[in-house]
Amino acid sequence: MPDLSIILAGMTDVFTVSTLVYIALGVLVGQIVGAIPGLSILMALAIAIPLTYALDTLTAIAFLISVNKGGTVGGAVPAILLNTPGTPESAATALDGYPMAKKGLGGKAMKYSLYYSVSGDVFSDLILITVSAPLAVVALKMGPIEITALMILAFSVIVGLVGESMIKGMIAVAFGCLLASAGIDPSTGSGRFTFGNVEMLDGLPLTALAVGMLALSEIFVRLSDRAPSGPDASGQASVTDKTLEFADSADQKLTFTEFWANRVVAFRAMIIGTVIGAIPGLGSTTAGFLSYSITKQAARDPEKLGTGDPRGIAASEAANSAVVGANLIPLLTLGIPGNIAAALLVSAFIIHGVQPGPLLFQNQGQLIYGLFAAMLIANLFNLGIGQFGMRFWAFVVGAPASVIYASALLMCATGMFFATGSTLGIVIMVVAAVVGWGMRIYGYSIIAFIVAFVLTPMLERSINQTILLTNGDWSILLKHPIAIALFVMAIVSILYLGRRKRLPGAVAAG
Repeated sequence: MPDLSIILAGMTDVFTVSTLVYIALGVLVGQIVGAIPGLSILMALAIAIPLTYALDTLTAIAFLISVNKGGTVGGAVPAILLNTPGTPESAATALDGYPMAKKGLGGKAMKYSLYYSVSGDVFSDLILITVSAPLAVVALKMGPIEITALMILAFSVIVGLVGESMIKGMIAVAFGCLLASAGIDPSTGSGRFTFGNVEMLDGLPLTALAVGMLALSEIFVRLSDRAPSGPDASGQASVTDKTLEFADSADQKLTFTEFWANRVVAFRAMIIGTVIGAIPGLGSTTAGFLSYSITKQAARDPEKLGTGDPRGIAASEAANSAVVGANLIPLLTLGIPGNIAAALLVSAFIIHGVQPGPLLFQNQGQLIYGLFAAMLIANLFNLGIGQFGMRFWAFVVGAPASVIYASALLMCATGMFFATGSTLGIVIMVVAAVVGWGMRIYGYSIIAFIVAFVLTPMLERSINQTILLTNGDWSILLKHPIAIALFVMAIVSILYLGRRKRLPGAVAAG
């Protein structure tokens, strides 16, 4: 673990004007993107990553994490006011937020969502700061055999939890592994799938694939859907009705007593969100709905949830926001992204020459603790900007789609050119967008693909090292009980989760 001087140096690095400005800007961008139905935080992160190329590492990563944090707050705005979640994470918030807004308490509902969201975020950040360094120390003691078993377990969990079909999940993972193998073979030093292109020796750029599959493909899907969409098309409230009342009347104000009344629900939601976030393959949407379901089952008057009950907002927002910090636990300690947002951060780390994993605390301790401090500061900005921006975000939800998507397309192309310095990155981005479009239409998980693409180099390296260590004698595995336990867990997870997906009414995690 880093000594105290490194920790203090890292935490003071964040207190520069440029870093603080970018943290505030990231929160602002995240809240705006989250508040606009049709955009997503993943889209914003994918577009923003190439734009951070010229920033120093701490500022760049802090900016991206701040975008993610801001999006969890912004996504609740249209969920409450229009019954149209700005991000999937806020879908459960709409169950009680919109009924409360229909009663003319939209401002109060948004304050509930803001305060519980920030509370959940702070809680998971503190857990991350507390447990990540000790876990990294444990991870450093794992050899190639244990790492191989851990990677296989991660793949099995992702295949089992993400997407609508186990078979489609396996195909998506296999496709990710195939594309990740392009470049130089680490065992022979020869080129693979380069097709004679020197630029391909470094492999397919994760940034181009991420922007194409997450941002551009989402835009293509939205543009191809010519059916009327939005609240007006479905008979829901428009942005001109009483859901947008923000008068500073007594019924719109939220007192500390009202906030504290749901402390048990909120604390349980924070724990659920933190646990969900630390498990690779799950995400904020799962955390929000799981917490809401448990809250409803535990309530003495469950019939009140869904009618504008603050407990529903607390359960959803505290849980989905707690995922934001927790999903960095497996990334920073093991190099395994907890969800797609964390996988995108891997791309940002790599762009700036930093390899995520347990060695981060040993080699980049000052950077990591600076990042921890930036996350806590981002929570304060999230609270402040959200508090003063509520009235404005209420009107952002009505932004024209033509302006939104045209701007997103321009930022994708510009950012990719600056990130790669050539047109090859743009070509790969467009091809990835078409492939991602098809995957969305036919139900293949982009999450499974991206995570597999990120993890494959580490898996391949650990497999090669394992083969060298065992020298073909697999009985050596018997001397590694941790690896055996991880292999068994992988098999059990495939069998158990595969059986659950075959059950009627089973719902996938992402």
